[in-house]
Amino acid sequence: MTVARAPGWRGRKPPVLKKFGQHFLSDNKILSAIVDALAPTASDTVVEVGPGRGSLTDILAERSGKVIAVEIDRALAGLLRDKYRDRSNVEIVEGDFLETDVRSLVGGDYLLIGNVPYYITTPIVFKALETPMPRRSVFLVQREVADRMSAKAGDEEYGALTVNIAVVAKVEQVMTVPASAFRPPPKVESAVVRITPLERPLVPPEYLDSFRTFVQAAFGQRRKQIQRVLRSVRAISIDQAVAILEQTGIEPTARPEVVSPGEFATLFRLLRETPT
Repeated sequence: MTVARAPGWRGRKPPVLKKFGQHFLSDNKILSAIVDALAPTASDTVVEVGPGRGSLTDILAERSGKVIAVEIDRALAGLLRDKYRDRSNVEIVEGDFLETDVRSLVGGDYLLIGNVPYYITTPIVFKALETPMPRRSVFLVQREVADRMSAKAGDEEYGALTVNIAVVAKVEQVMTVPASAFRPPPKVESAVVRITPLERPLVPPEYLDSFRTFVQAAFGQRRKQIQRVLRSVRAISIDQAVAILEQTGIEPTARPEVVSPGEFATLFRLLRETPT
């Protein structure tokens, strides 16, 4: 698929700003495949994080009912407004997505997509897991981060990021993207991930912040036995720690990296219910 430039672009290309981690995807086949992974329809509202020069936006505008593109770079936002001034279904919002009230933009149901700057991938993903959570999200991220997001307990890449996502959503790696597909090319390989909310989250939304703190503390001590980890995050006795672990079927000597997301969710609940 060829992505044509709208007349308002006038052939201009703003400079790449390193402070925003900008790497523009230039391969039209990959761009189309990324939108395929999101699978928007004419009835969908799509929020795009960091539209850049509008390469993904062009395709989204053709396949979606409405596109709301949030761009932090003032120069790019201005050029995008010019480019899409005749497209009634494209809205350009200048601002930081992390500080954007998504609910005020979309109301309820929406899809989320973005070529995410590597240095703020985790905050953006966590924001995508907040209420109102998009029905489906697709991100282009660093391959290493994608591996961490989709890892299984016991994998080398398994960690706090894996667990914090897995208790509320399913993650799939859709495809890898070589550095040569970008301008300028990054120093690392990238991957496309799709995030779909669980019908029944393992941790209630009101407890997610404290759950993330618990998981982060656990993996900050990943070489410790899980019974010691529990006692370090909550003032409980060794007998209480062992009793909690017996209820979950986890060996007291197990390490955090072999504890599954579901087991972490259960441990968190039991810790909250245990008197100190």
